[in-house]
This record gives sequence, C-alpha cells and structure tokens, in this order.
Amino acid sequence: MILQQPMRIFFMFLSKNKTMNVAAKKWGLKIGASQVVAGKNIESAIAKVKELNTLGLTCTLDHLGEFVDSKEEALEATEYCIKTLEAIASSGVDCNLSLKMTQLGLDISEEFCLENMRRIVGTAKQYNNFVRIDMEDYLHCQQTLDILKELRKDYDNVGTVIQAYLKRAEDDIKSLKGISLRLVKGAYKESPEVAFQDKDKIDENYFNIIKEHLLSGSYTAIASHDHQIIEKVITFVKENQIESSQFEFQMLYGFRTDLQQELVKAGYTMRVYVPFGQDWFGYFMRRMAERPQNVSFALRGLLSK
Repeated sequence: MILQQPMRIFFMFLSKNKTMNVAAKKWGLKIGASQVVAGKNIESAIAKVKELNTLGLTCTLDHLGEFVDSKEEALEATEYCIKTLEAIASSGVDCNLSLKMTQLGLDISEEFCLENMRRIVGTAKQYNNFVRIDMEDYLHCQQTLDILKELRKDYDNVGTVIQAYLKRAEDDIKSLKGISLRLVKGAYKESPEVAFQDKDKIDENYFNIIKEHLLSGSYTAIASHDHQIIEKVITFVKENQIESSQFEFQMLYGFRTDLQQELVKAGYTMRVYVPFGQDWFGYFMRRMAERPQNVSFALRGLLSK
C-alpha cells in the first residue's frame, strides 16, 4: 500500500509520454497489453466482439488514440470511427461506439471537433446505433459537456461519462437528467481542488450519483469491477423496483471475466468495453495506474511471450 501512490504517479506519467507512445507502436501488443486490447484493427476487434456476444455480452468498441494535434490526424480518426460503425452494422454484432474527442480535434478547435462529432453521431443514427463520448481529464470536462449539449439538440443517440472523483459530479448528474450516462470512479490524476483524493469518499460519491441518476428515470451504465458496488446497486434497484431495462453493468475487456458471466447468468445487461488499435500504450498505462494488482497481470503477460 505504501508503494501504491508512487506507482500510480509513475504510470500516469508514462501514459502521457509521447516518446513512449511512439515507441509502443513499434513493439506491438506486448508487456501484457494483448490481454486487455482486442487487436490492432477493426477486423480483429469485430472478431473479438462476436466471441463476446456468444457469451451473452454486449459490447462497445473504442479505437484508441492519444496526442492528436493536427487536423489531418483528427480527420483520419473521424473516418476510422465511421468505418467502425459501418463494420458494426455490416457484421450484425451487438455493439456501440465509444470515443475520445481529443482524438477528433478537441485541442485544435471545439467547432472543428463538433463538426467531426456530428458526422460520427449522424452515421450512428443512420445505423440505429449509439455513441458514448468518453470523459477525459478535468481540463476537458466542461468542453465535453458543452459539445454534448450541442449534439443533443439534434441527436438522442449520444451520451457521455461522469467521473465520481470530481467534486462537480453531483451537479453534473442533476443537469444531465434524461441522458444515458456511463458512471465511473475516474482514472486520471487530478488536483485536490477539483477531485476527491480519499478512496472512501470517492466510493461514497460514486454510489450517490448512481442512485441519483437511476431515481431520475435516466438510463444508467454502472462501469465498475468493484463487486461491493455492484452488489449495492443490485440491492438498490430491487428495493426501488427499478426495471433492469433502465441500467446496465460495464467492465473492461480482459478484466473480471468471471464476474461478467455471473451478471449475465443473473439476467443483467453486461457490456464489455473493448479497446483496439495501435495507439494502445496510454490506455494500458492508465490501467496499470488504477490498481497495483494490474502490474503483476502485465508482468505475467510479458513473461509468457
């Protein structure tokens, strides 16, 4: 436990290191990453989704990307999101799309990013699919909600993510009533001014925003590998007679597969977040930062090569 915070800082530092990200593209899916990243292209990702669907799991695909700082790269990422939606539709798999707007030019221009988002969400609408905007670090939080608000004027098939460790989370939940939200604890390192640092406080706030969104009648995706949180949610929805069609559980590809199957067998919707692509390093380092147990998980993957 003494080493947990320094390790978290170390892996978060690596996740933002451009040199390491570039080098990682040459390594391939090594150091255990292939256990949590479903291949480097659309074809491999769709094949993995088909496998998961046969196990009763629904999915969401995310084409990984970091450090996009040119319009050309952002447009390429936009086209790739559209191709992914087309592949989902043509293959008939049960799957949504998740994306990060920094990959689509958010740091270049909000208007430019909004244009790219309109194309993606419009394509998803055409195929009767749904787009989840991933929440990134605190600096991008309000920008994300502003763009979501604009998109929701024309499209109802788009939602976002709220992070429980942010002190603004409760107010955001109330303002987003009626919108499908993925609720998470939060994976970025943020300052004490904007984010709770104590695990117990984060857990408390997480369960509070879950209850708030469920009781408002809004569709709620509970993204957690914490069996205690999941058990509390199951008890809460039963006590409040909340239909199972109003919520789903979500977990990351490669994590807690036993618990995923338990929830499927219990009759709950269980969605697996399936990341893919060559730009996997930042995502993988954030998973290492979240839990020290993931380090041994990665080392086992490396030693098995």
